[in-house]
Amino acid sequence: MKFQIIPVTPFQQNCSLIWCEQTRKAAVVDPGGDIDRIQTAIAEHGLTLDKILLTHGHIDHVGGAAVLAKATGVAIIGPHEADSFWLENLPMQSQKFGFPSVDKFVPAQFLDDGDTVELGNIKLQVLHCPGHTPGHIVFVDTAANMAWVGDVLFRGSIGRTDFPGSDHQALLDSIRTKLWPLGEQVEFVPGHGPMSNFGDERQHNPFVADKLFEV
Repeated sequence: MKFQIIPVTPFQQNCSLIWCEQTRKAAVVDPGGDIDRIQTAIAEHGLTLDKILLTHGHIDHVGGAAVLAKATGVAIIGPHEADSFWLENLPMQSQKFGFPSVDKFVPAQFLDDGDTVELGNIKLQVLHCPGHTPGHIVFVDTAANMAWVGDVLFRGSIGRTDFPGSDHQALLDSIRTKLWPLGEQVEFVPGHGPMSNFGDERQHNPFVADKLFEV
């Protein structure tokens, strides 16, 4: 498995291009915008786009998904169905956050906890991790010890929980019960900012470090 992070939109959202080295099949995780840049990266690596994967329904993560799907003929997969109201409200989101107008869409497939997404010889495990949004999911390549966590967890921080449908306690529970058991060695690509690993966050993250929950 190889990947390239492509920051997109004025929010500098970490869109990721993931691909299987053997088959050259690729997926784009969270194409929030700047579709030309994403398509250029696909071409430069000589890849065939196989699917579009979404972690949640916020516009900086999904704003370019429908355009990319139409241009390439591939399916949009994810997030969890609990985020369907965010996708329905994309026109409102585009106005509120100053994005170009984005039409609502329905993905070809919603994902549930425990699902698997195949990409060539890669298998991505799906974890439902609500909190930032109710339908947020995380993609994990256990063989490569890599995770794409969207806006659940950041280096030194966690996702916002002041949006409709957000739940701070649910977010903490998602991180501690879904992500930490994967192992401290797992590296992750967050929705914004630099990569980190679960071990460092368990030691130093001021919101979810283990010491905060010791009795």
